[in-house]
Amino acid sequence: DKVLAELIEPYEVRAAKLREFLEDVKPSLRYDIVPLVDPYGPSVTDPDLQCLVVSEETRRGGEAVNKKRLENGLPELALYEILLMKDPEHSQNEEEKISSSSLRQRLLGTLLRPPRQDPTLPLRPYVIGLTGGTGSGKTSIAKLLGHLGAFLIDADKLGHAVYVPGGPAYEQVVAAFGAEIVNEDGTINRQVLGAKVFGNQEQLKSLTDIVWPEIARMVKEQIREADAQG
Repeated sequence: DKVLAELIEPYEVRAAKLREFLEDVKPSLRYDIVPLVDPYGPSVTDPDLQCLVVSEETRRGGEAVNKKRLENGLPELALYEILLMKDPEHSQNEEEKISSSSLRQRLLGTLLRPPRQDPTLPLRPYVIGLTGGTGSGKTSIAKLLGHLGAFLIDADKLGHAVYVPGGPAYEQVVAAFGAEIVNEDGTINRQVLGAKVFGNQEQLKSLTDIVWPEIARMVKEQIREADAQG
């Protein structure tokens, strides 16, 4: 449940930073860095441990460790509580303490840059695939990229366009799934078609085998159009 878990640094990077910090503080210090694969790690099994450093917000976790140690026949650890440093630069929606969650939030959007001329890049169009679940912000990001000079291709709209009467997949879809999927005005009833394919892998594959190549072809046409427009 961490904020922006996708932006958490890899374990190897975090361990390397911790080693650098420990060696900077006291080069003669002996230590082990152990990846935690459960909520407790070696704190409830190592008989040589004597003390656990906690903060005000992790003291309850330290007490849970001691309870587990007693269950395992080990002596309790001394809980040494430290104060967490406050972040004088934190904003209203960030934590008051110096927090990796706040740092990850500040990373958002920092990689966006205006398009730049680079003679080492080939002159062909660059294609960026923008994907995500409902409500994830695809439309907002697409608009932002458009303002930066990107040519926008909406695959959802193309997916609807292949089904319209006269569209590239219309005749094939009607032939494959029957006249009962056609409304009185000649359009394809997507609800009736959906009832035929969802939950039926063979039928769904038959539909995608017809529709997806046509969408891909239309996308390639639009990429060529973008290239022509520079």
